[in-house]
Amino acid sequence: MPMVTIIKTFRIDRLLKTCRRRDMKLNMLMCWCIGRVASDIPECFFIPSGEKLMKYDCLAINVIVKTKDGHINTCDVPFSNNIRQFNADYLRLTLQVHNSDEAYDLSSDYAIVGTSTLTDCYIDGAVNQYSGIFNNPFLAWGRYRRRWFKTELPISFQFHHAQMDGNEACKFLNNLQALFNNLPSF
Repeated sequence: MPMVTIIKTFRIDRLLKTCRRRDMKLNMLMCWCIGRVASDIPECFFIPSGEKLMKYDCLAINVIVKTKDGHINTCDVPFSNNIRQFNADYLRLTLQVHNSDEAYDLSSDYAIVGTSTLTDCYIDGAVNQYSGIFNNPFLAWGRYRRRWFKTELPISFQFHHAQMDGNEACKFLNNLQALFNNLPSF
């Protein structure tokens, strides 16, 4: 089955405002929102593995971390609906990976939603090639764009077609924008 990529431009004004008011990292808040939306979509708990769909009970968000040596490595942050818990785990685990240059991997026990932030450039989208190894949903974004009175961010959402169809993917993306627009009070 093929990997499918959908690219959508999101309004992130409220996210930026919340980050400034609450002294939170934008990438952390984006990852929390992704986990929050994914946790309500049953298909996100199924990951294709060979010829099977593996069902997981827990969800984690994978982030790419720049290490102190200038390399990159991966870090799986367990998702929690509690933003304070997720933030604490995000900060602790990404710092651990940054300092140790060793990946933090939860993929044997968690359904993983991958993310990649390419903040060194403005991108309109990113498409990964199907490798047969990384079958989990994956979101990528670059720098956000300020235009007049709005801030926009194109995000690429890649998923395995055995995991979900376009309707579920659109539901994910629409729910993500709705959460960006209506963040709960922290």
